[in-house]
Amino acid sequence: MELALDFNLMAMLAAVAFVAGFVDAIAGGGGLLTIPALLTAGLPPHLALGTNKLAATFGSATASYTFYRKKLFDPRFWQRAFWGTLLGAAIGTLAVDALSVDWLERALPLLILAIAVHSLVSKPPQEEQHQLPEATKSVHRRQWGQGLAIGFYDGFAGPGTGAFWTASSMMLYKMNILLSSGLARSMNFVSNATSLGFFIALGHVQFSIGIAMGLSLMAGAWIGAHSAIRFGGRFIRPVFITMVMIIAANLAWKAWL
Repeated sequence: MELALDFNLMAMLAAVAFVAGFVDAIAGGGGLLTIPALLTAGLPPHLALGTNKLAATFGSATASYTFYRKKLFDPRFWQRAFWGTLLGAAIGTLAVDALSVDWLERALPLLILAIAVHSLVSKPPQEEQHQLPEATKSVHRRQWGQGLAIGFYDGFAGPGTGAFWTASSMMLYKMNILLSSGLARSMNFVSNATSLGFFIALGHVQFSIGIAMGLSLMAGAWIGAHSAIRFGGRFIRPVFITMVMIIAANLAWKAWL
């Protein structure tokens, strides 16, 4: 499909991508901005999803590297989560054309709202609890299960993946929100890149738009990641909860109303 890629359209998509990259690097949910923008620009749904994965991979790579450089993500410790996420994303992307998504669209708002409520009422880990959990067999099993489940979801659907990673990591490993955000950004990159590879093979990527948006996402993600690291949990937590609420409301509107 050929699109008339005029300057105004590309500028609009780039601006949306910049904001999405900033938000996604802090709390996740950037796809809630970029996917509707791509659909509005005239891309059919399958092409919008694949192009969004290309752009999102730029942003998640930038945020992930930033957290890694600041020693807020340890690849060796999370290697089981890496492989689980990669496998889950591959299966989810291949399954998206074969399975009905109706049940998922109706269940997602309830699940996300539950995460939002838990985040609001639960006591967050103290900032001084800035350490990884002990590397036990139980933690290793959680890494595999978490990676498979959220990786599958990102390949299959996608909205709010970063928020899922952050919330579930805080619950499963009792880490503070900054470490949980570092893990979320890195695993989000893994699932984005894996899913992107399959979308490219299926011919569902518009490269000129995806690359242009990806560069803007990188800029927004760099600023967002540094802001999160500089200001810590007091900055991330309200942005995270706000994005979770927006994700839930958006999905509920589409699924139920």
